[in-house]
Amino acid sequence: MIRLFDTHQVRPVKELEGLWDFQPVSRQGEVPERMEYRLPVPGCWETHPEFGTYQGVGLYRRKIRVDRRTNLRLEFKGVSHTADVYLDEERIAHHYNAYTAFETVVKQVEPGEHEIRLYADNSFGEHSALHIPNDYYTYGGPIRPVVLEEIGEVYIERAAFWPEWAEGTWHGRWQATVRNIGDTVRTGELLLGLDEAQTAGGGPLRETLRIEAGQSVTVERTASYPSAQAWNPDSPVLYTLRALWIEPGAEGEAEIPVDDWIDRIGFRRIDTEGGQLRVNGLEVRLQGVNRHEDHARSGAALSFADMLHDLELIRDLGCNAVRTSHYPNDERFLDLCDEFGLLVWEENHARGLSEQQMRQPNFRRQSEAVTREMVEQHGNHPSIVIWAILNECASDTLYGRSIYESELALIRELDPSRPRTFASHHGERDICLDLADIVSVNLYPGWYTDEDPGQLMQQTAAWAGRLGGEGKALILSEFGADGYYGFRSRERVKGSEERQCDILDDNLRAYLDEDSPLAGVFIWQFGDCRVTEATGWLLSRGCTRNSKGLVDGYRRPKLAYDTVREHFRGGAERKSDAAQNRH
Repeated sequence: MIRLFDTHQVRPVKELEGLWDFQPVSRQGEVPERMEYRLPVPGCWETHPEFGTYQGVGLYRRKIRVDRRTNLRLEFKGVSHTADVYLDEERIAHHYNAYTAFETVVKQVEPGEHEIRLYADNSFGEHSALHIPNDYYTYGGPIRPVVLEEIGEVYIERAAFWPEWAEGTWHGRWQATVRNIGDTVRTGELLLGLDEAQTAGGGPLRETLRIEAGQSVTVERTASYPSAQAWNPDSPVLYTLRALWIEPGAEGEAEIPVDDWIDRIGFRRIDTEGGQLRVNGLEVRLQGVNRHEDHARSGAALSFADMLHDLELIRDLGCNAVRTSHYPNDERFLDLCDEFGLLVWEENHARGLSEQQMRQPNFRRQSEAVTREMVEQHGNHPSIVIWAILNECASDTLYGRSIYESELALIRELDPSRPRTFASHHGERDICLDLADIVSVNLYPGWYTDEDPGQLMQQTAAWAGRLGGEGKALILSEFGADGYYGFRSRERVKGSEERQCDILDDNLRAYLDEDSPLAGVFIWQFGDCRVTEATGWLLSRGCTRNSKGLVDGYRRPKLAYDTVREHFRGGAERKSDAAQNRH
């Protein structure tokens, strides 16, 4: 499954799911004498009994058949972490970062059988500034779907939509790019519309375009949609976005649909006036969990059924939000959040990097690339209400500040409609809080420190206000404790399920209090995840796992699951009772 809906009806699409030939190799480009293994795509090689800890380069190979001379567009939704793609003997794509998609177009492919070779590299080294030994695991392989499409000489490259509310009516700002890969000028008409909502003038927007050979044209238009209904967490109304490129037929014949682009959008606006997060003008306190894309059975290549199971468990906890720690998530999970009304904090990929690591020659380029790809690829999802960057990086240094300032400005340029933040753990040393729209901090009272959660929260709000957060929403983006599944202790020792319950209970009593200054809380974390086996502080992760999950890697609930569920669901019930009493 590529998405939860068809992304094209005119453009021929095929998902390249199934078994691919596989072989570990010593370098990108190497062609072994034989391929001894067959592995699933999507998938990661760690699920094979011989490659559970393999780090290096793996070659995936499969044949495709082309029935006519055509142009091919290949899209890889996520390859961990560096990908090089060959069609027959020609290298056609290179991409870094496991958690964003990339595409490549090959012109005038002859009919017959062709070979795709995908080299995936999950090794650490100078070539990789973001994927390093870390508190989560860097799996290897095509962890998300691979898509093969046929396109004409003119195709729609991207269609984006930003909802806007003005003078009591919903409006939409469109941006669509059409590319001509042919050798001649092409003319046609671009149609932009929503299937379930008409513009004030009726029908789709229409734009006649002339596109020079080898060039692209970007169209920006705004229209009003007086009948549109708002997307809200309790009523997540979705609309089908459709862009269509048509060209004139022969004399006396109808226009010809050449290419299309289909997505889904929702009408909603986000603001942080009064120091609170508001969705469509209504204050929302976020109650959420941090979620890694990691499953004990399938690694980073979760099936659709596993994604849905995660979402159902998160909703059962009483959560109204999820944080995609610490990278952009699979589009199919975001589609589920769109459908079920779960609010999303999505962040780019960089966790816990020091100033020295941020000065790595590849860092700025690789980090900005994933930030741009995240916003451009996922911007149409109405469930995403916060963009975030650079979790626990060097926001306490002047050099770090230059990076935070640059990337937050990039997000504002790409999408001015959503607030921006970053999760900090530097306390009063942080010098970047003034750059963000929302102040977010990671604190672990009861686990790493011994402070009283309520007092620590009030102290945090005070110094955050002094350091650039005055009047801004404040979110506690991480707190939690280890709990090893099945380890029970009458003495409630650290690491037991009982102690995990105690710590979360103490924290939530303070953070969900009516007088709490917090606009949201995110528990670390939803499910246990695998971590890198390494020296230093990573040695403290028993069994090479971060065990702070409310469920274990197989999604078996711990005692803390019910503790959190009681607080989150109880808070919702108390708020409902208070609202009824006011009326």
